[in-house]
Amino acid sequence: MDNTQKYKPTDKMIDLISNNYNLLQVMSRFGLSLGFGNKTVKEVCEMNGVHCPTFLAVVNFVEEGFSRIDNTHYEISIPALVDYLKQAHIYFLDFCLPGIRRKLIYAIDCSDDDVSFLILKFFDEYMNEVRKHMEYEEKTVFKYVDALLNNNPPKNYQISTFSKHHDQISEKLTELKNIIIKYCPAKANKNMLNAALFDIYTCEEGLDSHCSVEDYLLVPTILKLERRILGNEK
Repeated sequence: MDNTQKYKPTDKMIDLISNNYNLLQVMSRFGLSLGFGNKTVKEVCEMNGVHCPTFLAVVNFVEEGFSRIDNTHYEISIPALVDYLKQAHIYFLDFCLPGIRRKLIYAIDCSDDDVSFLILKFFDEYMNEVRKHMEYEEKTVFKYVDALLNNNPPKNYQISTFSKHHDQISEKLTELKNIIIKYCPAKANKNMLNAALFDIYTCEEGLDSHCSVEDYLLVPTILKLERRILGNEK
């Protein structure tokens, strides 16, 4: 493993969370629970059957970004990485986005104001876009990865196709934020609307990070697998 990476197997797991609370989401998506005492990253991963190099690859990527990451230094487990991404989908679709919607409904009266109706309409459209994008990943990308792992790749698809689907995914959310900020309904519950707006910003950052993990960790790893399998077929 690259010694320049910030976090290593011998670091205390509690130090990761203390330094960056956003890593709580990474832990959760790898199936790691709190209550690990002073155990190291390696110890916590081994106790929970989690592939430690893959966990650290994601942790260091979230912490430092793609400019510092070199996944050639990690022995990434593709099944572990795909499962992490699937758990992220569950979080966004079943918890994060529905939670924001509930706050918006509580904060504004959609029957009383055109702007309120527009806010909820934009949010619902954005949720549908995210859902369609993640359904595409589940039904097409991840199934393709499974086929590769079984040494049976389809002839009509490659992982390079996938990277084109991330464009403009956050465009509608930016428009929604601007509507809320510029045209906040006069009768809105200001505290709840601010809380919803804060969650929207946080969700946007999380989705951007999620897409970056796919672009800079998943795609290069699958490209290597493609080259190896296609090479074996020649």
